[in-house]
Amino acid sequence: MMKIYWHLLLLFLSLSCKEPPQKEFSNRTLVKNVHIVDVEKGIVDENRHIVVEAERILEITDVLPSGEFHTEIDGQGAYVVPGLTEMHAHIPSPPTAENRIEETLFLYLSGGITTIRGMLGHPYHLELREAVQKGNILGPRIFTSSPSLNGNTVQTPEEAMKKVSQYAAEGYDFLKIHPGIQRDVFDSLVTAARQAGIPFAGHVPVEVGVRHALESGYATIDHVDGYLEGLVPGDAGVNPAENGFFGFNFTRLADTSGIKDLVALTRKQQVWVVPTQTLFERWFAPTRADSLLAQPEMKYMTPATLANWKRIKEEQLRDPSWDPEQWALFDHIRLRLIQELARNGHGLLLGSDAPQLFNVPGFSLHREIAAMDRAGLTPEEILRMGTLAPAQFFGAEAEWGTIDIGKAADFLLVDTNPLKDLTALRQMKGLMLQGKWLSRDFINQKLAEIAENAAKPNND
Repeated sequence: MMKIYWHLLLLFLSLSCKEPPQKEFSNRTLVKNVHIVDVEKGIVDENRHIVVEAERILEITDVLPSGEFHTEIDGQGAYVVPGLTEMHAHIPSPPTAENRIEETLFLYLSGGITTIRGMLGHPYHLELREAVQKGNILGPRIFTSSPSLNGNTVQTPEEAMKKVSQYAAEGYDFLKIHPGIQRDVFDSLVTAARQAGIPFAGHVPVEVGVRHALESGYATIDHVDGYLEGLVPGDAGVNPAENGFFGFNFTRLADTSGIKDLVALTRKQQVWVVPTQTLFERWFAPTRADSLLAQPEMKYMTPATLANWKRIKEEQLRDPSWDPEQWALFDHIRLRLIQELARNGHGLLLGSDAPQLFNVPGFSLHREIAAMDRAGLTPEEILRMGTLAPAQFFGAEAEWGTIDIGKAADFLLVDTNPLKDLTALRQMKGLMLQGKWLSRDFINQKLAEIAENAAKPNND
């Protein structure tokens, strides 16, 4: 009898020493008491709760879920918006220091941007894309272009075909087209790209022209490049190479009655357009450099970068060919093109060309949003440009772009309804990135560190 007692005692002790079972839902995050912005329908689903698990949206419900959660976030009536996409981004590359590159990625995140399309690729960006995807580096989802294809890097059809095959094999997401490519070289590039199954996007070389570019099947035309030149009548007798800054020199020759046909061709060929209007409103507008440098986001850029931006801006304003009255007409035509492309083209995508002249990553996309508002687009149209439309462009609408069960947990919380006031997107309460919550306090702390590092000497 005593032996049986001791066996039972030992069994009890062994069982009592085992670790307690894991709590249900212990690896899940609850975001409660929020309103979800449906960017596809342009409506708000009120009073919802979101459960996130393993980087995905597991559940959306109007009944508060029970159980234990690793993290609980009380939105207190905040609005949930899909993570934004910056479709014309630039990512630094070596010899820029690695910490500076990672800080640039975080600047994008600070603006609610969870996906970027890098528009000037480098072999390092292939590694960076993978590191972000694995969660080893904190940053937005990356799509990266090839290195630049331009009049210097591809001077013959054979060279173009070789470069296209190389970049496709190396794993770049698309080819970046820059100015200077001759038409026969461009046509060989297009043939090679189709054979390799890799898209191409970017500028419209002067020798190619916007109509041939559209017919050749660009994935995107950025900056609305080539469109103003395409409005110049054929009998104007101009030298295409004298077009100036994105057609500025031909502004007074543009026949805006041709906008409808250009937009119709864009729709027919299913070419998306990335306006980057903020680049023109900041770099090429009559605004003085010092007023731009006084804006609060400039503290995240290095003194050397800011000095270079100021030099370029002041040189542009001193250029005898630059005329503020002509710029006003140039801007008016661009805004008309943007509005017509939004309503009757294939579609617009949100991009700001950061970091370029006075466009700071993470901040410039919100200035682009304001520019689209000035172009007459509705908040619903603009929100789709930066969320659902990019997902559709990449064929990833089943993965991200809206707030739906099963999709990536990439979204931001804002205090007020952006469908009524898009400036709400600038007041982010926090960001969910790959299922990880970045609080406003964490974002502010990181931004303070970036500003402090940017002010240090020799940090470029």
